[in-house]
Amino acid sequence: MIASLSTLSRRRAAPVLLAAAAVLAALAPPAAHAERADRDKPLVLEADNASYDDVKQIYTLTGNVVLTKGTMVLKSDAAEIRTDPEGYQYAVATAKGGKQAYIRQKRDGVDEYMDGWGDRIEYDGKQELSKLIGHARMARLQGAKLVDEIRGAVLTYDSRNEFYTAAGGGDNTSAGNPSGRVRAVLSPRQEASGAAAAPPLDLKPAPAPSSKP
Repeated sequence: MIASLSTLSRRRAAPVLLAAAAVLAALAPPAAHAERADRDKPLVLEADNASYDDVKQIYTLTGNVVLTKGTMVLKSDAAEIRTDPEGYQYAVATAKGGKQAYIRQKRDGVDEYMDGWGDRIEYDGKQELSKLIGHARMARLQGAKLVDEIRGAVLTYDSRNEFYTAAGGGDNTSAGNPSGRVRAVLSPRQEASGAAAAPPLDLKPAPAPSSKP
């Protein structure tokens, strides 16, 4: 629990599996469109090793890192979690050895999940944004069925309002995206058992570069 981690000396390593985990209270108001219960859930941390900076309010985790907040699950080799004075959490997760960080979250009101991969994943608990950086990929799944997929150099998913932005890049080439440009595969919308299919996610253009110096 929080108390168990706060007893760590500043920046002192704790090579134990945080199975019981650190619970960081979520103090923000309810979300609008993401899985509504997620916003009110604690952030649970698991890792092979952890250190805590009490002054900066930063947890540093390494080895089989798993962050869980309701239906949101973030997995990586290493992560740094910061809590701001308002109680919101921010995480930066990275992977190594050719692997990628992974994030999953349920869409509200439908049996669908958003899965995402990136060389680096930045999670903003206040804005409910997930930024996937480097050979990024996101997929929308109905159960185990892949419905939509998008690839890009940088993908940003707004789970509160349920839309995402995508940006391409020359260093984003891969077997799944040889051009390096943003690439999306969208399945036809179909009705199942007479019920309307779940609404698609909005894709918005990436913000234009600022003209200010």
